[in-house]
Amino acid sequence: MDEVTVKIVNKGKQPLPEYATLGAAGMDVRANIDEPYTLAVGARTLVPTGLYVELPRGYELQLRPRSGLALRNGITLVNSPGTVDADYRGEIGVIVANMGSEPFVINPGERICQMVVTRYSHVTWELGETLDDTARGDGGFGHTGLK
Repeated sequence: MDEVTVKIVNKGKQPLPEYATLGAAGMDVRANIDEPYTLAVGARTLVPTGLYVELPRGYELQLRPRSGLALRNGITLVNSPGTVDADYRGEIGVIVANMGSEPFVINPGERICQMVVTRYSHVTWELGETLDDTARGDGGFGHTGLK
């Protein structure tokens, strides 16, 4: 497990993101809204968090759906995972969508998504004419069948 210190500014009314358990990879992020907001079926909205971060170079912050909200209510993030780059300094917003069968009420302080901070790599492309062969080859979606 990698440990990193990240500078954070909380201009919202909610507590900082936190891990629910010692083994959790993601921290719960709360909706920084003043009153309940009803998200209609099939609709999406940008939920403010009141959070601003200064990530070290070589790190990104990913926003991911909460599995319980996804299973029970069909609540997901449209651009999952949402990426916050190390040089972004604006407020972190969460694009939430209701893929469920009923309207969903987002309450102030609702745990709306998970946040994961992770390293990334920059790629230097090496242009070629062919690629090395593998056992899979060019087998795409569903090529291994159902087992």
